[in-house]
Formats: sequence, structure tokens, C-alpha cells
Amino acid sequence: MVSIIVAVAENGVIGDKNTLLWHISEDLKHFKAVTTGHPVIMGRKTYESLGRPLPNRTNVVITRQQAEIAGCTVAHSLGEALALFSGDDEVFVIGGAQIYAQALPLADRFYLTRVFRAYEGDTHFPEWDEAQWRLLSSESFASGANYPYPFAFETYERRRN
Repeated sequence: MVSIIVAVAENGVIGDKNTLLWHISEDLKHFKAVTTGHPVIMGRKTYESLGRPLPNRTNVVITRQQAEIAGCTVAHSLGEALALFSGDDEVFVIGGAQIYAQALPLADRFYLTRVFRAYEGDTHFPEWDEAQWRLLSSESFASGANYPYPFAFETYERRRN
């Protein structure tokens, strides 16, 4: 199963200059809980923003470059990366924008953190048709002492005809 996990501002922004624009500790915990023990696939720029492989996960970095990255498997396309895990139960695509755009038509599940605030940024999540997805769960968090702005965790499954 191919899954996407992403945090998106209300205007579609997911980053700026290869960095996240918000720090929501609950989102980082959620990301870790959902992806730990599963393979994660990311583009080179996403890997560079992390600076290291994510622990307790098989890390695959997609790059056009002929490179070796310590602690990671290198693939040269999303198809090549996904082929490594044909028997795995769930494989996560964790960014960036180009990889998300390629993975969206292939994804079975979608873990979305909606950040209810607009941001200026140079990286956007691709447009997606919510009608193609069925909401499985939603958990909302209000702004307050622990969170500077409201956000929600939503999990979707692709509708199959």
C-alpha cells in the first residue's frame, strides 16, 4: 500500500527554501508514530532538509544524481523506489512537492495534517480531488497554550469504483 503523509497550510504551502514553516510538536509525534517501522520515500531536497536518515525506518532517497547516501537506499525514480517494497504492507511518501505529485495518483491512503493558517512559501502540495477520497478519521486541535494555531490530523482512503 502506498501512503502519503504531509502537513499543508490552508493555502497549500508545505515549505519555503527547503524548510518547514511551522513547528507543531504534536505533528512531529504523529509523523513518527505513523511512519516508524515502515519504509519512507523522499526526494533529495527533503532528505537534505532532514540532514540524516530517519531512525527505525528504511529510508529511500530519489535523486537524478549518481550518489551514495549513508544509511539510505538511492533510487532514480518513484517507480524504482516503490518496486523495492512490493511486498511491504505500507510504504510512505514523505515529500517533496515533485515526489508528492508523482505519488498522488498511485496512493491508497493519505495522512494529512491541515494547518489552519496561510503561509508564504515556494513549495506547494499538488491539487487533489477530495471526492476521490473517503475520510477515515479526523482529530482537531484548537489554538491555545500548546499550539499557536489550530490544526487537524485527517486520514483518507482512496475510493475504489
